[in-house]
Amino acid sequence: MAKSRRHRGVGWGAAPRAGEGGSSGGWGEARAPVRDLNVAETVSLVSPFEVREDIPLTPAGHRTVVESREIVKRILNGSDKRLLVIAGPCSIHDDQAALEYAQRLVDLTREVVDRLYVVMRVYFEKPRTTVGWKGLINDPHLDGTFDMETGIRKARRILLAVTDMGLPTATEFLDPITPQYIADLITWAAIGARTTESQTHRQMASGLSMPVGYKNATDGNLEIAINALQSAQYAHSFLGIDENGRTAVIKTRGNRWGHVILRGGRDGPNYDPQSVAHAIEALREAKLPTRLMIDCSHANCGKKHQNQELVWNSVIQQRLEGNTSLVGIMLESNLCEGNQLLPADLSTLRYGVSVTDECMGWAKTEELLRAGHRALGGEPSI
Repeated sequence: MAKSRRHRGVGWGAAPRAGEGGSSGGWGEARAPVRDLNVAETVSLVSPFEVREDIPLTPAGHRTVVESREIVKRILNGSDKRLLVIAGPCSIHDDQAALEYAQRLVDLTREVVDRLYVVMRVYFEKPRTTVGWKGLINDPHLDGTFDMETGIRKARRILLAVTDMGLPTATEFLDPITPQYIADLITWAAIGARTTESQTHRQMASGLSMPVGYKNATDGNLEIAINALQSAQYAHSFLGIDENGRTAVIKTRGNRWGHVILRGGRDGPNYDPQSVAHAIEALREAKLPTRLMIDCSHANCGKKHQNQELVWNSVIQQRLEGNTSLVGIMLESNLCEGNQLLPADLSTLRYGVSVTDECMGWAKTEELLRAGHRALGGEPSI
């Protein structure tokens, strides 16, 4: 394992670096530093290539990723009529609980796979409105030590274990550096409501190897997601890193496997038939495929996990009424319902309970997937 290298930042009053102080250049007096004034420390990180070599994709995982990406593409183009279901915890903070959830989901998937194609939500990065825990990659020990190399390796091992079970994975890419470390294990990706308008994320999405969903903005603005979808279809050139961790110009081909995700906004939900019809018309006007996913959580459920069921039932009903533009649905689901704050004493954390947004529990997850499966097959839901 490569050792991290640490570099201290230079602030006011610190000794100037070479070329930044002294009397050289005819100044006649020491120059004040002008860079890294607010940087306390820079820690060099292991390269993506080294991490992938240390934690390689297995033949079983490779098969899962390749096959599942093709299935999701077929769902998006309408040749596979199943409903795509992205289900799993709001965020992963405990690898044991994550893998227990994954095994339960694998078993449940076998029952519903002819009508529902289930991909596990495995989210390691969390955008914050102000401050807070930013996810397993950023702070894997949940204690503010920000041991990101451990976080990256831990995330990759979780993804590898899940894909080895034959279960495809979904995640949100927040930091544009992250995909180099884990994207080869991801079937479907999201660009979140806070970053859909970001040029950086649109460029990144244009080079991702899997289908990508773009959420409407937190205020409910749909145009931002449509613009993101359009932008990411085109080729881009931008600064990033290569597999050896060196700064590079990344040139992409464009990613045509995109779609919009409706997640509600400040004015309320947008999963109802009228909102869905409006979104379909907006996509038509933009000359884009009319494929939509509904997020049962966030503003669509008022951040109350119990309300996700209402959204789920509405989507199933709209599908039964012939709305083929609704190709997918997202559920925030965990072993146990609700959520919890991160305690000072981590030994008091409740197992299987989200530390970010509220999630429905496993019993409700089973109930909804089985009921949706029955309904989509023309059977009574109860």
